[in-house]
Amino acid sequence: MHPCIHARMNPDKSAVIVAETGEIHTYKQLDEASNRAAQFFRSRGLKAEDVVAFMVENTPAFYDLTWGAQRSGLRYVCLSTRLTADEADYILENSGAKLFVMSASLAPLAAQLSTDVERYALGGAIAGYGCWEDAIAGMPATPIADERAGVDMLYSSGTTGRPKGVRVPLPIDPAIDQTNSLVQLAMALYRFTPDSVYLSPAPLYHAAPLRWSMTVHKIGGTVVIMKKFDPEGVLAAIEKYKITCGQYVPTHFIRLLKLPEEIRSKYDLSTLDCAIHAAAPCPIPVKEAMIEWWGPIIEEYYAGSEGNGSTFIGSKDWLAHKGSVGKAVVGKLHIMAEDGETELPPRTEGTIFFESESVFEYHGDTEKTASSRNSKGWSTLGDVGWMDEEGYLYLTDRKSFMIISGGVNIYPQEIENHLVTHPRVQDVAVIGGPHEEMGEEVIAVVQPVDMADAHDAFRDELVGYAREKLSGVKIPRRIDFLAELPRHDTGKLYKRLLRDRYWAQKKD
Repeated sequence: MHPCIHARMNPDKSAVIVAETGEIHTYKQLDEASNRAAQFFRSRGLKAEDVVAFMVENTPAFYDLTWGAQRSGLRYVCLSTRLTADEADYILENSGAKLFVMSASLAPLAAQLSTDVERYALGGAIAGYGCWEDAIAGMPATPIADERAGVDMLYSSGTTGRPKGVRVPLPIDPAIDQTNSLVQLAMALYRFTPDSVYLSPAPLYHAAPLRWSMTVHKIGGTVVIMKKFDPEGVLAAIEKYKITCGQYVPTHFIRLLKLPEEIRSKYDLSTLDCAIHAAAPCPIPVKEAMIEWWGPIIEEYYAGSEGNGSTFIGSKDWLAHKGSVGKAVVGKLHIMAEDGETELPPRTEGTIFFESESVFEYHGDTEKTASSRNSKGWSTLGDVGWMDEEGYLYLTDRKSFMIISGGVNIYPQEIENHLVTHPRVQDVAVIGGPHEEMGEEVIAVVQPVDMADAHDAFRDELVGYAREKLSGVKIPRRIDFLAELPRHDTGKLYKRLLRDRYWAQKKD
């Protein structure tokens, strides 16, 4: 399965549609453009295992680049368009990228980059960059002679420190049209077919939107991309393009549910057959409300860019195991004690490990790679959770986010999941701040729906709201307000940035 096959069988079928404009990129156009990209990569001396990097907004040309790299045996690094120059330079240098393509709209950032790499601008001009469109214009639209399957090398969001590149081996089988576990899961569990119309409201540079949408291309469906997430825009796109499936994060669900009822009921969503969500634990009331609204089509998984394992749970099973992220469908789950070696019994909280045959490493970081394994070779993403007697997994939080107050371990996720359900709260992050006596105190940083609510009376109301469901040690000792939290487009919070502010204040 590969876009080139669908280009031969159904050349005029839409491979990509831009939700806001209706722009269409057919399978024939995708195949020819990715061939030109592959031809150009070879003309620049790039060979299998070499690294290319792209910093491109959601546009059909994004796939020309990724599929061009995939059919050239290259490792392709997709950078967030929201990075600072320092962060982008770090990834370009760390990855060893030999060629870099950047959206022209990011020209102000481009001027600040210092990494010595061959550079091209896409969709306009950037001083000192070659023109990508001119570079590939003279390239043949036919396959290169030595096609070979390449892979992505994606970097973490850097929510707890410098981002790490996840490096997996190139497939042993060089065929570009080979199937993989994600294709099999998409068809077996998520009901993807060549008739699927998949909505991607998130940035394509992130692992889930990139890999799932490229999986849709392998199967032969249509991908509808949004330039930027907008809750009503999602509903409008579902109706207009007859969306059958899509991928979301809990933040998307929260913003959709906070739309006025007259807007929520305005659009025809009857074509929806599957709404996938992942990336962060979803508050139980939020998921209950989404199932009530969209029906029992909300499917959830837990996995990471590392590809070391995956779980799955459908709406029916979730309603019987609320809060669970499902059973393992790739690899075998284990809950381990602090030492990473002792397996814990059901309903005991510990570090989540997967036992699987998949292999990955953190590029250039042997220490982090080693710390992700135990002596059995099982690997962890650093998340904490527990399993019930039936093998259903429940996430607690990331180990690195844990707050230790007076010797008590407190995980922020439970507190965040409750506070965000308050109707006047748009977003919330809970972190540990310095406290002379307790070591750390629980701090809630709240983004109100209306900043006019940023006052003491609302603080008191939120404390009371927290006490309705949370034990005393989990009640925020401090509540601060921000107009916007530093949240990644994929839904992940940059908690490191928030936490650093409070600990820096202590040093001052």
